[in-house]
Amino acid sequence: MYLGSLVNRATCWPVSMAPAGEGDRRPLALRTIWFLTFGLFVSVIAGLSIGPSGTGFGMVLSYFGSFFTGTDIAARDLIIIESIRLPRVIMGILVGASLAVSGAIMQGLFRNPLADPGIVGVSSGAGLGAITVIVLGTGVLAPVILPLGIFAVPLAAFFGALFTTMLLYRLATRGGQTSIATLLLGGIALAAFAGAASGILIYLADDAQLRDLTFWGLGSLAGATWEKCLAVAPIIILAMASAPFLARGLNALALGEAAAHHAGIPVQIFKRISIIAVAAATGAAVAASGGIGFVGVVVPHLLRLFMGPDNRTLLPASALLGAALLLICDAISRTIVAPAELPIGVVTALIGAPFFLWILMSRRGLAGMG
Repeated sequence: MYLGSLVNRATCWPVSMAPAGEGDRRPLALRTIWFLTFGLFVSVIAGLSIGPSGTGFGMVLSYFGSFFTGTDIAARDLIIIESIRLPRVIMGILVGASLAVSGAIMQGLFRNPLADPGIVGVSSGAGLGAITVIVLGTGVLAPVILPLGIFAVPLAAFFGALFTTMLLYRLATRGGQTSIATLLLGGIALAAFAGAASGILIYLADDAQLRDLTFWGLGSLAGATWEKCLAVAPIIILAMASAPFLARGLNALALGEAAAHHAGIPVQIFKRISIIAVAAATGAAVAASGGIGFVGVVVPHLLRLFMGPDNRTLLPASALLGAALLLICDAISRTIVAPAELPIGVVTALIGAPFFLWILMSRRGLAGMG
């Protein structure tokens, strides 16, 4: 109840606080959301249909049709769809949506288009937390980790992301202003430290843990199971559920912290709630899929250029496009070097890195802020 009241206090103010031009782009934004919903549906069907096993589009249609017609499906195809591809698609939706929305929230919170959980080191902090549990969870940390069961890795990643995000915010913010140069350089430093600590833990890992961590570090949905979906889904869904309550607050914060404060918003409380939401979503996503970069910077920035800066429509659109984009990248990773599988983090980096450079080159003046 107390948290809910804080969120309501942080997000209730006149509609006039919406970004300028919102009235012009609102119909376009709503049409975009409907289009992205259809695009996500197509991506889901593609994710269920693509693979080296031979279970294609026709069999997927037969699978869904069997719920209405009662037609029997071959046991092999049933296992491929229900036990392998379906949890992978659901995991892709959860991870893609959480990374994209986290990026949108961070960009609104720091008021710059370069903030992203992967770029500024938040994902590295989450990864360090997850690796710590994976490597030490059966050893010195066993008394603490074992009672947590399947939630141990997501929770460790959450606290790693939370600590990194709070530390980064304190480093980059002075007098209510966030320095973009400090944000990026601080993120690089934190990512380097987390990478070094992770390297020490990986050095201590046994052969089985080392193989898993190497592939996990590049990002992959290959290990998605119903158990992993169950472990991360509650955390991601709760974090995503807070996004509609944060949208109006991010709109007001775009006018500056002083303006938001004079509008009756408890700015510091709002920031803490936003940071916790980002840490929860990013931590669970990294725990489930490893290091998948650039989704959080590409998706919100692309949508903001097209449909405007109003977070009331930007956040749900980011969730839809982030989920669809990750499913498409996953389909590419499964087919481009078939029958082997390319880590999905490689695919997103190939798409996102040039886009990030384009943003950086087109907004060179940002480097001198703060």
